[in-house]
Amino acid sequence: MSPITHFLTSWAVANSANLGRRDRALVTLSGVVPDVDGLGVIAEIATENSPHLLPWWSKYHHVLCHNIGFGLTLILAVFLLSVRRWISALLTLLVFHLHLFSDLVGSKGPDGYQWPIPYLLPFSDCWQFTWDGQWEFNAWPNIVFTAFVLFVALYLAWKRGYSPLEIVSKKVDFAFVSTLREKFGAPHHSQV
Repeated sequence: MSPITHFLTSWAVANSANLGRRDRALVTLSGVVPDVDGLGVIAEIATENSPHLLPWWSKYHHVLCHNIGFGLTLILAVFLLSVRRWISALLTLLVFHLHLFSDLVGSKGPDGYQWPIPYLLPFSDCWQFTWDGQWEFNAWPNIVFTAFVLFVALYLAWKRGYSPLEIVSKKVDFAFVSTLREKFGAPHHSQV
């Protein structure tokens, strides 16, 4: 799936617990960072007509960061960097596996290639997960799911007063949420 879909999904999951801005950002970014191994596409495209091709994307995407070794490292990093350590680490475990699952079901290339998920790396390469029903990256289920998590993110931003933009800038986030509330009204807070 798209990194944008991973981002919005992870931000929604981060909002399932009472986390501060920093912990929400750590959990959210944890759901996207496995795709950092896809940045090899830049080197591959830049050297495609060169005698010294760097096939970093075709060789390493879904290998370096789509495995339990990377996941455990990520969970440990979030545990050490977060305020609410245990809940942030557990949510990181969840968003990491949601990322892998989303890629498993919806990341087939236009050429029909399915990126296998080498789940047990670096400990073992015996499990290479694929699913023969995997839909293409730009298939309608991915588009519908992305629209759904976008709606959830907009709703949460309107309701809670902060959006995924809080990761980038408090000022931009405030302006965005203010615009949402001007357009749709302020949320009504029930008194218990």
